[in-house]
Amino acid sequence: MRGEWHHTDFTVSDVEAARPLYELFFLHMGYRETARHDDGTTEWSLGDGLFPSAGIKPARGENANAKHDRYAPGLHHAAWRAEDKADVDTLHAKLVAAGMTILDPPDHYYGKNYYAVFFADPDGLKLEYVWTPPPSEGAAETDAAESA
Repeated sequence: MRGEWHHTDFTVSDVEAARPLYELFFLHMGYRETARHDDGTTEWSLGDGLFPSAGIKPARGENANAKHDRYAPGLHHAAWRAEDKADVDTLHAKLVAAGMTILDPPDHYYGKNYYAVFFADPDGLKLEYVWTPPPSEGAAETDAAESA
């Protein structure tokens, strides 16, 4: 379908340090590893095909070891939809048990119809797992965006 998300790759300064977080997160959501290359590039795919997918790639160049600044030009953060609030809580527990960096624990942010956990990869990229009720349950998803 036109406009549907196809794939996203995240550049990381240390693939081996970043892989545990991304693997935990993507496997939790039902992705499966579909490629791992000699340079550490790893791809995870959702569903039966190769796409949609998300992956990590090693950084290179003069800024390869720079920490992510979400207020500089570029990506601020990335968010994925959770199945329900319990799904957000379950991921949070897994992240804590694995010693990952939690930025904001599960809670209602931007109003009662937005329940999320915010966490960071080793380079400081902010990631989010969020539940919002479907419009069929009478909650407009735009309520959260308008409050942000």
